[in-house]
Amino acid sequence: MNRVIAFFDFDGTITTKDSLLEFIKYVKGDTAFYFGFFLHLPVLILYKLQIVPNQRAKEIILRYFFGKMNSEIFTNHCEQFIKDKLPSLLRPKALHEIKKLKDGGAEVVIVSASPENWLKSWCDSAGVKCLATKLIVAENKITGRIDGKNCHGAEKVNRIKASFKLEDFSSVYAYGDTRGDRHMLSLAHIRFYKPFR
Repeated sequence: MNRVIAFFDFDGTITTKDSLLEFIKYVKGDTAFYFGFFLHLPVLILYKLQIVPNQRAKEIILRYFFGKMNSEIFTNHCEQFIKDKLPSLLRPKALHEIKKLKDGGAEVVIVSASPENWLKSWCDSAGVKCLATKLIVAENKITGRIDGKNCHGAEKVNRIKASFKLEDFSSVYAYGDTRGDRHMLSLAHIRFYKPFR
């Protein structure tokens, strides 16, 4: 029996923009967004220079914008973002590819560094599986810290291998758009880099 599985990066591959950045803008507004990133310019520069790790930079930004926010309020923001903003960010060609794969019987999995707080809901509605970054909630508040590792780079491969036995599939597809996806792309028999641009 031919079994096919397809792994998709989300931000930049399925979407036209980074959904985390768009989520921050959606919740906080443009002014607060740009002011917050201006304040954290040294961290962002050190991240670009690969001195500050991806996960550390992300946690600093998450803590600044959402630390101590009530988790129910955060969830409500996520649900509204999915309805109001996310549809305008999705690439029609990517959605068509996902539909084509599903119609052909393939299992489709989104593997993303974005928080599962909004991504899983979208994946559920699209009928695809979700492997994404998990955020720590303590005392019903968002902490800004990541549970385990950020689902980025080599961690994408770790998550995939922990969830699926790839040898059970006759064909493995992967779709990505940045160097952070190269580990995931290397797993695939058939790989696509920036396929929907």
